[in-house]
Amino acid sequence: MYEFTYHRPASVADAAALLAANADAKLLAGGQTYLPTLKQRLAQPTDLIDLGRIAELKGIKEEGGGLTIGAMTRHADVAHSDVVKRVIPSLAALAELIGDPQVRNRGTIGGSISNNDPAADYPGALLALNATVRTNKREIPADAFFTAMFETALAPDEIVTAVHFPKPEKGAYEKFPNPASRYSMVGVFVARTGGTVRVAVTGAGPTAFRWVDAENALAGNFSAAAIDGLTVDASGLNADLHASADYRAHLIKVMAKRAVAAMA
Repeated sequence: MYEFTYHRPASVADAAALLAANADAKLLAGGQTYLPTLKQRLAQPTDLIDLGRIAELKGIKEEGGGLTIGAMTRHADVAHSDVVKRVIPSLAALAELIGDPQVRNRGTIGGSISNNDPAADYPGALLALNATVRTNKREIPADAFFTAMFETALAPDEIVTAVHFPKPEKGAYEKFPNPASRYSMVGVFVARTGGTVRVAVTGAGPTAFRWVDAENALAGNFSAAAIDGLTVDASGLNADLHASADYRAHLIKVMAKRAVAAMA
């Protein structure tokens, strides 16, 4: 680990000031990705800004017909929240599937979406539920937030403060996890509100994406059978030692059908 200056600000304003004053500073949320990166000397920040003491970044509340979850809220808190289970139970179920108990008790929703790991679960939830990412500067629709592998629409001096999720009529998340890491090899989140259906895929490509063909098919006939005639183009999907692109394309269809069936 390289030498750096460690900061523990007490407010978002203080954290933003530190970030603006140090061009090579980095934010620390749960640290599930960044701390191992530091230990392996793959990153060399001049300053590390720990968001852990900022109370305004934590918490879950029912708001605007949905849920608002603070950026530093841990996965375990989302999974076990009675409010989340009542308003958007599929989101609580997703959080319970993230990693293992150690990861769920340290990792945060803001850290996860800001890192935008291709195999992370939360990006699929944000896209399927048409969420809005709130920062210290603006609000960003989920459809515009995830831009590429490990990249987002966030500016270098921008801090995620919360995520707002509209309440769907129904939703379900199904994933095929890596048996060792529990990361998503393919995960599909389906959400329905009225005649609108959103289908989001994570784990399969460089970043989470919406499967528009499935959305159109399900809008006319909300059943697993509506997906039978669809095919998934494997070009551009991830291929590694865990699964080929063709296998991931197959899993997208399987997980989507399972999610729709779970909503019946």
